[in-house]
Amino acid sequence: MKGPILVTGGTGFLGSYVIRLLLSKGYAVRALRRKNSPMDLLAGNAEQVEWVEADVTDIVALEDAMQGITHVLHCAAMVSFHPRDVTRMMQVNVEGTANLINLSLEMGVQRFIHVSSIAAIGRTKERPQLNEKAKWVQSGGNSQYAISKYLGEQEAWRGHAEGLSVAIVNPAIVLGSGFWDVGSAKFFKQISDGLKFSPVGRSGFVDVRDVARFMVLLMESDISGERYILNADNILYRDFFKMIAQSLDARTPPIPVTPMLAEVAWRVEWLKEKLLGIDPLVTRETARSSVSSFYYENDKSRSVFGFEYRPLEQTIRETGAQFLEARDKGLPPRVLPF
Repeated sequence: MKGPILVTGGTGFLGSYVIRLLLSKGYAVRALRRKNSPMDLLAGNAEQVEWVEADVTDIVALEDAMQGITHVLHCAAMVSFHPRDVTRMMQVNVEGTANLINLSLEMGVQRFIHVSSIAAIGRTKERPQLNEKAKWVQSGGNSQYAISKYLGEQEAWRGHAEGLSVAIVNPAIVLGSGFWDVGSAKFFKQISDGLKFSPVGRSGFVDVRDVARFMVLLMESDISGERYILNADNILYRDFFKMIAQSLDARTPPIPVTPMLAEVAWRVEWLKEKLLGIDPLVTRETARSSVSSFYYENDKSRSVFGFEYRPLEQTIRETGAQFLEARDKGLPPRVLPF
């Protein structure tokens, strides 16, 4: 494999795990980072990476960053469920992907692995069980984040139609240690702090290490024009919260968040934001998502590479143990070993 591998979103949650796995396999890595991006998740490995300060929306900086690149692992994305962030999120998730696809076509990139999301599958109440064959359906169940990831996928598929070797992964909710105040790791801190509410919905969950491992296997293969849902298991949020609580020896959140309570909650938070300028704990999109139930099949991902997922109980147990250590030391970021 000639040239370094480009990883976008290299200092983020998934991107940092991808980089650590690539380095362990002996690959040369070039990665994008924004100015002032924290490097905590790559402590001990950052010096082995060729870093380029560039934003995926900056085509000039991207052009410099992609010189000599043969493989791209596109992890960078913006995740938000607040209306104020929609414009920027569309720029990053759609225009940023288009920029990378266009430059990959222009520069003869051999492989492009695009990280999408189960949100981009197109969820509706009438279709609770989903696999890779499910077609996008515009509905009220799709958040603006979901729409941005779907449109980003369309840019990746356009690249494939124009001759680029592209494969897409659609991870479920990605679990693992990282920064304890963002993403799924935040659940551990909230439950440790005495979270009282547990949504009644259900979703899919997957270990961040399994997502990174599948992506690298996919990059090393000649599979093109395919997408894979990455999902270890589908469980109720209440069971998910119970497993976290057990890993922390904490109380399981006792109050179920019903659809009616969810509708009240986001309206109260909206009013607090308007009156007091306080960022909402939940938005309309997150509230409604938390009480929705979907089942994501994983047969296709398990049919290639002999791939098997870590049990969720193991992921939560290992993450919980690292959280407890971090809590005693002032909550420094942590990463799980491969």
